[in-house]
Amino acid sequence: MVRLGFIIGFIALLGALLSGLAAYRVHDQELALDRIALARAIDVHASLVQDRLTERELLARVASGLFRTPSVIKPNMLEPLRSAIYAFKTDFVVAGWVARLKPNELIAAQAAIGGAGFPNPKIRSYDDKPINPVEVTQPIDVLLDLEPRSDETKALPGRSYDQDPVRSAMLTRARIEKRSVASDPVPLLRGNGPVGVIVAAPVIPEGATEPAGFVTFSYELASMMLTNDDMSLFSVALRDPRKEGGELIANDQGVVSTRGVAADGPAPSATRTVSFGGRDWQLGYYAKTNSVRRAEQTAIIVAAIGFAITAMVCGLFGYVAYNNLRLSREIQVRIGFERRLTAVIDELNHRVKNILAVIQSIVTRTLRHGADIDVARELLIGRIHAMSNVVSLLSESQWQGVKLKGLFEARAIPHADRIAVTGPDIAVSARAAQSLSLLFFELASHSDEGLSLVGKHPHITANWTVTGEGPDEVFHFRWEEFNTSEATRRPDSDFGLILLDRVAPEALGGTAKRYFTDASYVYELTAPMETVVDMTERDRTDKISAPVRPAR
Repeated sequence: MVRLGFIIGFIALLGALLSGLAAYRVHDQELALDRIALARAIDVHASLVQDRLTERELLARVASGLFRTPSVIKPNMLEPLRSAIYAFKTDFVVAGWVARLKPNELIAAQAAIGGAGFPNPKIRSYDDKPINPVEVTQPIDVLLDLEPRSDETKALPGRSYDQDPVRSAMLTRARIEKRSVASDPVPLLRGNGPVGVIVAAPVIPEGATEPAGFVTFSYELASMMLTNDDMSLFSVALRDPRKEGGELIANDQGVVSTRGVAADGPAPSATRTVSFGGRDWQLGYYAKTNSVRRAEQTAIIVAAIGFAITAMVCGLFGYVAYNNLRLSREIQVRIGFERRLTAVIDELNHRVKNILAVIQSIVTRTLRHGADIDVARELLIGRIHAMSNVVSLLSESQWQGVKLKGLFEARAIPHADRIAVTGPDIAVSARAAQSLSLLFFELASHSDEGLSLVGKHPHITANWTVTGEGPDEVFHFRWEEFNTSEATRRPDSDFGLILLDRVAPEALGGTAKRYFTDASYVYELTAPMETVVDMTERDRTDKISAPVRPAR
């Protein structure tokens, strides 16, 4: 009996020790995994918020760069920009032109606002109190044009922002610093409207030192950074810069409200800082679950099970082994997920930087010194539309390539219905698609003069063939415009010549030539199929998008 009691006591002691060790290990591992998952999800969310804010600030900068101010009192100054700002597919609430009017310009501005059909052309303060132009001695900032024009927004032109503390401070800082500036959170459109922020970009005429006005874009906070997913590990709040100890939060319907933060209240699990409009904004992340309590509950369950099966040594060891294997697999899956997510983010950043570099090159080349602004604006908008179309097609295919015939859609290039397209429907790589989309637009946009010679019949042919087999396959593309000559065809722009002769051939690793025949204009491009299709790029994208599987 003594020996049996000793054995039973030894087994009980051994079981208690093993159960305690297992509970301690499970507690630490569950706690570590929850913290890793929460930190990684917060980093991804903050990165996405920063990317979205950067896109919106870039829109303001591009719009102010394209803006021209022949007369600051015109109430239709946004007219040339409307198609361009919508091409970015941004979610602004209102885009506006705020002119900085001198006292002697106020009467002319009132007449212009009335002539544009706005219901209240009077120059007035932001709370709709009339301003006597005779009493104004300093320049004031007045809203003259906006987009979109609706029954609610048409009543806004004519308001001066000088008496509004939030908007006035924003415009003053933008005027002094001469860069885009964001405002404090403020109700949009009306006093009880949705809470949002406004970013203002100064428009400085060539040769001037002071801005003639500002291009403004307003955005709802809920859609930009505050909407919380029910399945997320955390909720997000924005520190309110208007109130010390205040936070802005959004409910399930996207309505933003302010709440106070008590000194002894729960602190956020983590904070991240994002930049927008020349200032830093702090995001607070609150975990939805108590990871410590969850780890403790898991540890208690493990210990209880261990004590319950102490007498079953084999079962105890089997349980511990199984539990360790399960935890090890979970760790491997999460580590693999983090690596895959890092690779996806790096790949996305690389592609976004490439696209932004291409757009920057297009803007720089198109708006070079001495260019006709009307022609340059038309070409710039068309080239950006071509880039937007190919990015949309690539996004729909998860960057697996684009069908070549899809690049000839009417929304991408002019006169697409008059082009006879023939050739195998091959899928080209993302890099080749971007170059070919710009190439097709350049060819089509410079064939305007020859269009009038042939009526509605197809007068342009675009065909391609693939010759050879295996690694020796060669892609041949031929563009031919009939009934045209050097005298009737619009000359190619400098950017177009660089794209036709150097950029597109080098991007595809091939050669190109262009020439006139007796009755047509011909452009030919030859490149190896391995660069046109680029299976390595497709395999890399497919590998990144593949689901993560646990190691066996």
